[in-house]
Amino acid sequence: MIGKVYLVGAGPGDPGLLTIKGLECIRKADVLVYDYLAAPALLKHAGENTEQIYVGKKGGDHTLSQDGINALIAAKAMEGLTVTRLKGGDPFIFGRGGEEAEVLIEKGIPFEVVPGVTSAIAAPAYAGIPLTHRKFTATVAFVTGHEDPTKAQSRIDWEALARGIGTLVFLMGVKNLPHIVQKLKEHGRAPDTPVALVRWGTTLRQKTVTGTLDNIVGTVEKAGLKAPAVIVVGGVVGLRKTMQWFENRPLMGQRVVVTRAREQASNLVDRLSELGAHCLEYPTIEVGPPDDWQPLDAAIEKLPTYDWLVFTSVNGVKYFFQRLLAKGRDVRALGHLKTAVIGPVTRNRLADFGIHADIMPESYRAESVVAAFAGQALKGQRVLLPRAREARAVLPVELEKMGAAVDEITTYITRPVSSGAEELTSRLRAGEVDLITFTSSSTVTNFKALLPAEGWQDLLADVPIASIGPVTTETAQALGFKVAITADTYTIPGLCEAIVAAGR
Repeated sequence: MIGKVYLVGAGPGDPGLLTIKGLECIRKADVLVYDYLAAPALLKHAGENTEQIYVGKKGGDHTLSQDGINALIAAKAMEGLTVTRLKGGDPFIFGRGGEEAEVLIEKGIPFEVVPGVTSAIAAPAYAGIPLTHRKFTATVAFVTGHEDPTKAQSRIDWEALARGIGTLVFLMGVKNLPHIVQKLKEHGRAPDTPVALVRWGTTLRQKTVTGTLDNIVGTVEKAGLKAPAVIVVGGVVGLRKTMQWFENRPLMGQRVVVTRAREQASNLVDRLSELGAHCLEYPTIEVGPPDDWQPLDAAIEKLPTYDWLVFTSVNGVKYFFQRLLAKGRDVRALGHLKTAVIGPVTRNRLADFGIHADIMPESYRAESVVAAFAGQALKGQRVLLPRAREARAVLPVELEKMGAAVDEITTYITRPVSSGAEELTSRLRAGEVDLITFTSSSTVTNFKALLPAEGWQDLLADVPIASIGPVTTETAQALGFKVAITADTYTIPGLCEAIVAAGR
């Protein structure tokens, strides 16, 4: 049987701009053939057994020729496989998708085309440049900037472009920028026409340089702007002064190390990314079940004897209920219990199981625990405290001071992760880190273990550290770290707010 090929536009760089159908094609592919400009995050959606083949072209360095790519796609399909050809931008906008389709037609291989968001539209939009505007122009043209300027005869009608089109968008034209400027001016385009180059459009590396036809070549050289970039020529470029929205975000381009466990990092990564940061994930811990479930199983059997159930983290909630359900119980077994949580995120996770916490201390500090339980008759009460094996002793100590009998049960454990140590050290040495975040004492302790024993202070000399709260800050300072930012609200949103405020 012959397979099928999907020619899929991966979009301009921001993974969120992939179409729903494009995502479906990635997920069902037996073979994924992808380009240099296809966002790496998209590859994570491929199946575990999907063969991934890189055929990117970068600055003249071609992994495989176009003829070779055509033959590869066809050969895989002839084996009866589903092939997704993932191309940056849109397959049919200077993406040579038409050539690939012609080969498939010639060989009788069924195919579909899934359009993508082209960088010709997206990069200017992310730079705050609308390609059409009724006050400026009603015409726009997409032009290859890759044409060899030494060709005997150009396929580009420069006079028509210079005089007849309001907005011009050149793709792959950075190298030929002087030639493009020269041709437009020769054929009548005004020298003071606004021009913008948008590099790595829609990504957190986006950078925009503006000028006019008269000065843009020198401006780009001074800025050191390289490919890939989109060139926009026309009066609409002037609208960027008031319309830019992407590059003026508070953390735009900042390289921020996230040390949180990978399974919990998404919330922090998402928030920092929304603020413009480029997140470098180096998890220092991983969270897993305890080595022995027996203590928790025994506590679950004795649930009727407890008066309070206290959770100090989302992980405690997760693993407690995982085991409760595994033992054939459900939330009805907790109907007689009062519940307490530390932090709004833990409270919300408990609410997912239909349970509203009776009390919530403001923070994980002895004073807050005492204040939150004030007025509660704890003397003689039995408290079940399912939490991490490595947790601090402050909570059970304070509860026992109030007269409670506390059963502290290991419900999950955290283990150090060291797999990214070499890469992290290399980035620090190269000055490629702008901020480091710590979200718990364990992330601090294990982060230090990733650093070289000698000279680690020098690596961090110019890198500020942001901590989620005083407890984490105290741990960091005790280990020799200089903490520049400590959140007043001990949550992920609070940490992000503190980082933004510190940069103002």
